[in-house]
Amino acid sequence: MNNLSTQKRVLIATLLSFVFFIVYDYFFIPKTLPNEQNQTVQAQTSVSNSAPVSQNGSLTPKTSSTNSDKTLVVVKAKDYEAHIDELGRISKFYLNEEKYKTEDGERTQLTAMSPLPLELRFSDTTINNQAFNVNYSADVNEISVDGTSRSVNLTQNLDGLTITKKITFRPDGSYDVDVDLSREVEYFVTPGFRPNVSVDSYTVHGVLLRHADEKLTILEDDDLDGGESFSDVNIAAASDRYYTTLLYSFDKPLNVVTSVDPQNNAIAFIKQNGNFKGSGYIGAKEYRALKAIDIRLTDVVEYGWFSFIAKPMFAFLSFLYSHIGNWGWAIVVLTLVIRIVLFPLTYKGMLSMNKLKELSPKLKELQAKYKGDPQKLNAHMMELYKKHGANPMGGCLPILLQIPVFFAIYRVLLNAIELKGAEWILWIHDLSVMDPYFILPILMGVTMFLQQRLTPTTFSDPMQEKIMKFLPLIFTFFFVTFPAGLTLYWFINNVCSVIQQIFVNKLFAKQKKAEVKA
Repeated sequence: MNNLSTQKRVLIATLLSFVFFIVYDYFFIPKTLPNEQNQTVQAQTSVSNSAPVSQNGSLTPKTSSTNSDKTLVVVKAKDYEAHIDELGRISKFYLNEEKYKTEDGERTQLTAMSPLPLELRFSDTTINNQAFNVNYSADVNEISVDGTSRSVNLTQNLDGLTITKKITFRPDGSYDVDVDLSREVEYFVTPGFRPNVSVDSYTVHGVLLRHADEKLTILEDDDLDGGESFSDVNIAAASDRYYTTLLYSFDKPLNVVTSVDPQNNAIAFIKQNGNFKGSGYIGAKEYRALKAIDIRLTDVVEYGWFSFIAKPMFAFLSFLYSHIGNWGWAIVVLTLVIRIVLFPLTYKGMLSMNKLKELSPKLKELQAKYKGDPQKLNAHMMELYKKHGANPMGGCLPILLQIPVFFAIYRVLLNAIELKGAEWILWIHDLSVMDPYFILPILMGVTMFLQQRLTPTTFSDPMQEKIMKFLPLIFTFFFVTFPAGLTLYWFINNVCSVIQQIFVNKLFAKQKKAEVKA
């Protein structure tokens, strides 16, 4: 490694870091199947459902004598169906749209696990035990939300305390909730456990809180002790990769405390003393749907470290889709636009790689001549670079600058539920899942191999050169499981790189011939 130039060191480190990222993602982050995790959590329901939240917000499990899951009210809308159980919770929430159906053709169910949305837990243990053993009554058994909002009134009579919930459902999956108590007692209301339909290693699991100053707090599973508290919150959301259940209030900030279940999964509770008014949403994290309710809700579509790049990138992708009408071709055009914007950087990087390859024999001579004197070696190398107008960092800086762009588009194409069920061409019928025939990953690997063959290299270590040659095969192997939309982006990006590299190589060769003739 001591004989490697700075350029090659950074390039190798970048490539190996990316390989490590994929290896870690594939092997070390668990990918629990949804039905397996459902069974685990449902097995604990009898313990955790009746657990009151103490003053510090932590769970104190207590077993209830009954735990009713009987449906009290059915809410029917064009795009969803909601069930309210006898404990006043939204026990089931089905999505009716065809694109959200499972592989078996069943409707997706978003509220399968405890705690359920609008579940109340009381700090007073006696009241809490009663609350989980006394059923609510309702003024209707079924309502139809057919283009207009409809309400249901629920009532629970405890010893010395009457609780009423008025829930107003809207056609878009959002709702308003008013909780009135006959006397002031401290209690906690929750948006519920995350839908957990899309269990994967691509999503940060936990709770997302949006504050009044627009800052986001993300509380990841396994990083919480339970009992953390936050003020000035206007959105408390629990989400998986594609779906969310949340409560929000933009008029009056919410006080939120966290808790954890036996598996250390994060759960959010809104602390209240007296009456509570707020709004909620259960459904897909679809940008347009959330924006139609309130643009601030779009913050629950979270892209990680590179959100500042990913958000405008998704906005541009949506803009392209609105004009093209096909998400696959929108991804192709987005990739081409990104390549055009980054062309000056990649062009300079490719020219620098050609110059460094040309200087490789002279560099080897210097390394042999000044083998025992690193200071003189570096001084003569810098002099050689300056004389020929070569920049040792010229080849890797463009690559490093493209890394945030890649990870931003990576997060966009992984998190965008808009790609679910979206066709491209021929065999690609769903851009959100892997290519069923592995055609795109193979094409991606082939174009990566071509790009590698065309790119000038100056490796002095045969082992490093062999490792680099195997990268296309390694990438192909890992991209096999990636969503087709992401693989499509990387394939088109490689095609652009191959074309650009051929152009630069021919241009460089032409310049060399002109210099020789001169």
